[in-house]
Amino acid sequence: MSGDPAHDCDDFSEQEAVTGQNAPQDPLVHHGRHFGRAVHAFCNIQTLITNGLTYLADTDQVSTTKERKEFAVFRDLLRTVPRFEAQLMESSEDQVMHMAELIQKGVNGARADNTKGMKSPIIDWITPKGQSLTPHIPRNVKSGCGFNHERTGVLLCPAGLDWNNIKMKAKLMNGQIQVAGDQWPLFLYANYTYDQEDPWNGLLRGGVLVSASKHVFTSPSSVDQEPKATRSGNARIHGMCAITKASLAYVATQARFSLSSAQVFSCSDHVTDSERFYNTILELLDDPDEKDEVTQLMTWWNRQVFALYTDVEGLPSKDSALARIRQRRAELKERQQSIEI
Repeated sequence: MSGDPAHDCDDFSEQEAVTGQNAPQDPLVHHGRHFGRAVHAFCNIQTLITNGLTYLADTDQVSTTKERKEFAVFRDLLRTVPRFEAQLMESSEDQVMHMAELIQKGVNGARADNTKGMKSPIIDWITPKGQSLTPHIPRNVKSGCGFNHERTGVLLCPAGLDWNNIKMKAKLMNGQIQVAGDQWPLFLYANYTYDQEDPWNGLLRGGVLVSASKHVFTSPSSVDQEPKATRSGNARIHGMCAITKASLAYVATQARFSLSSAQVFSCSDHVTDSERFYNTILELLDDPDEKDEVTQLMTWWNRQVFALYTDVEGLPSKDSALARIRQRRAELKERQQSIEI
């Protein structure tokens, strides 16, 4: 699985954009790819920039909750793209529009690449070790996924509904029950187990999510904990050393679509309702009342995905050379201070 070049295609395309192995990619497209994955996947970049510049000129116009959220996303965009604020201020309206188009191209391109790249390996992630799925799910045909298959069906079944209920299963399969984006599926939970009395228990800690996140951000080959890719993953290329709330919502949305029977990823598709699904996860993670649970969740995620990249502050070993050097320096400083006194 991890050695399949097709699985690693997204990492290759990003790296080639940086090193120039193929035709060079515009830096704004490059930054747009990361913005879509780690900051916001569904916003209209041209509208975001237009409104953001208006807010910058007069912050009094930022009065509603929606406007505050939009302005925060715009500021994240300015931080994502080096010198972008200065570029915007120095550019004509047509130039600003062109820059927005390039960033949007990156956002859309990253999403398309991840949608395509995850379609095949997710079948491996949901197959119990040492077993096979019955019936077999073809790698490139999605019609047998979603509620049309026992395995993907139970994983996509909204938490709180009983997939084992024959009547419920039939309604999900024939579309009598339309699953809205705010009806979160069972695969979001650790061990695919939902506790109705404690709905935070295991939420957003499902194994499929961890695999999807590693696939997107550290490299497809890191999913099985045997890093074999010779090029850096997307997270390292973009200096990302910790999971973001938006990146968690992003991989959840990608995984949900990959498990479904939908053929084409569309923001306006009301059947998969992907944009609503993404936004409701972000809303929960941004809710101040859920701060404690979210902090614990993000810490857990960083340990799962970014263990090799997270800076860990620790004291040097007691008998190490470094510890001895610091001890000697402290002794010399103390001696010098006593002489001065």
